Formats: sequence, structure tokens, C-alpha cells
Amino acid sequence: MSLGPLMIDLAGPEIDAEERELLRHPLIGGVILFTRNLRDSRQLAALVAAIHGARTPPLIVGVDHEGGRVQRFRTGFSRLPPARRIGQEYELDARAGLNLARRLGWLMAAELRAHGIDLSFAPCVDLDYGVSEAIGDRALHSRADVVAQLAVAYMHGMRDAGMAATAKHFPGHGAVRADSHVSLPIDRRELADLEEDLTPYRRLIDNGLPGVMVSHVEFPAVDAQPASGSSRWVRGMLRGQLHFQGAVFTDDLSMGAAAALGDTLERVERSLAAGCDMLLVCNDRPAVLSLLERLHLAPDPVSQVRLVRMRGRDGHAWDELTASNEWQQAQALLAQAAAAPALNLSSGAS
Repeated sequence: MSLGPLMIDLAGPEIDAEERELLRHPLIGGVILFTRNLRDSRQLAALVAAIHGARTPPLIVGVDHEGGRVQRFRTGFSRLPPARRIGQEYELDARAGLNLARRLGWLMAAELRAHGIDLSFAPCVDLDYGVSEAIGDRALHSRADVVAQLAVAYMHGMRDAGMAATAKHFPGHGAVRADSHVSLPIDRRELADLEEDLTPYRRLIDNGLPGVMVSHVEFPAVDAQPASGSSRWVRGMLRGQLHFQGAVFTDDLSMGAAAALGDTLERVERSLAAGCDMLLVCNDRPAVLSLLERLHLAPDPVSQVRLVRMRGRDGHAWDELTASNEWQQAQALLAQAAAAPALNLSSGAS
């Protein structure tokens, strides 16, 4: 059985009977976890092992675990700062900022890999224009060149821990006020004015970026469809002009902004036609069940290869990880980051 294009969620800390059947469906390729799926460390590792063991090849298990307000697992995990804190350190000392980015990328990924989780949808490489409700302190910096440097360091830290990075939210979510979880953000800039937003992706791709998450932001000067359902953005820009060869994930197709693509089946079909490899459908079990009945497609061998490359590798047992010098050093850096003064890095900051 091959990996399907749908990534779905689970209701709680164990797999129930209905979910066990869902995970065996050929259209399912992955599971995204949320805070409700964690009770404690031992239970989480057992849940991930059960998901991986549900079928062959194993499903991909992911989570949003950036740090700050977007960190799904907190109990028993290191409390990671928002990405903006890394950018603040860079302003004080560029070398220290790059080191912090790599160490925090490693720490985030190593703790997840110790529980068997394959990937975290990170880093967030949207620029901090000081306007986005959804991004805010999730942005590393307001300057594209700084975001690019820090994101590459963060990606390398994740790679050191055995995890493939997934940069988001392509082609950029930082310049729109609306939150795509609720409504459709529209960015009216011309393509030429988006070059800064694309700079981190260019640098990451040049350094072997494995994954990209595409946003539901609409750029009417470029295409009438939101990026997640736009062949011009995915096949034309991302794969064609930027030469990206990795896996493309959509942001959650149950979000308010995705309604611009139609009902759930239309959203999925448009995203697949645009060139996306894996489509997230979260917190809407009826929509998932409907898709499994109505969606018909043959496996894409090239997409399969891209998705298989997103699986986690290596990884230490939790006790071994927390006893390591590298983890202890990361904790010391984390404590320093928590105690350091804050700087304003929003758009227009000196």
C-alpha cells in the first residue's frame, strides 16, 4: 500500500476503533497531532508507535511545534521561545543568533524524534511586517536576509536531530492582516514586490529544503486562486522558478480561508491539481469521511518518493536524550534566551 495524500487528526490520546480503520484507508498518508493527543511522554510515544504500526509503509506523523504560542506539546517538553526571540538574539550578536537558531531547531526536533514523531511544520519564514494577526512573533525577523540565515541554521539543527524541515507559509503570510484560520487574507502586491518574501525560500532550497507548506493567502495580481490551490504558485513558481524538489503540504484545508477553493472535495482536488503532495484536513471528521467516499485518484509515484523522504530518522530514547551533553547545553541556551531583554523587530525597527 502506498501513502495517500491526506493528513488527518485523531480525537484523543489513543486510537479508537473508527480511527484504526481510517488509518488503513489508502487515501490516508499521515496524521497531525494536537495538544489533546498528549497525556504524558510514555503515552505519546506509544500513540506514535501505534500510528506507525497501523500499516505498511508507516504513515507520516507530524505536529505544529514551533515554540511560543504555537507549541502543541508542553507537558514534559522544553518550553521553546517564539521565533522572534531568535531574531532578537541575532540583532545583539549575529553569531549568537545563528547558534541559537541551530540549537533550538535541534532541541525541538530531538525531543519530538525521541517520541517517534517524524516532522514538525517549521520553521516559519514569513517576514515580520508588523501587521499579521496570524504571524506576529512567529516571524524570525523583518529583514529577508536575516530570516533566510536564521531559517537555514534552524533547518540544519533539525537535520542534525533526524528531522526534515518544512518551511511555511509559502509564498508569504506576513503582509496580510487577516488570519487565514478565520477568513481569506488577500495580498494585493505585484509579483515583483514579493521578492523579499521569497528570499528565505530561495536560500533554504539552495540548502536542500525537504518540505514546504503552502498558505491559503490569495495574491490576485498573480492568480485568482489562493496559493494552496494555485498551479501558478506551486508548479510555476515553487517547482519551476525556485526549483524545489521536496514535498509540498497544504495548510489545513478546514480553515476559513480555504473556503475560497469550494467545498472540501473541491479544495482537495484543486490543491492536488496545483501540485501539492499532502493535504491537511483537520478537526472535521465528517469532511474526512466524505472525502474517503468521494475522492478517487491513482497514486503518484513521484509524490510518494517526496513524502517518504519526510520520515524521521535516527532519534534517541528520551532518557538518553536528556542525559546528553547536547541537550544540557541547549537547556542552558534556553534559560539565557528566557532571561534576555526583548527588542522590537517589527517592520521599521532599526
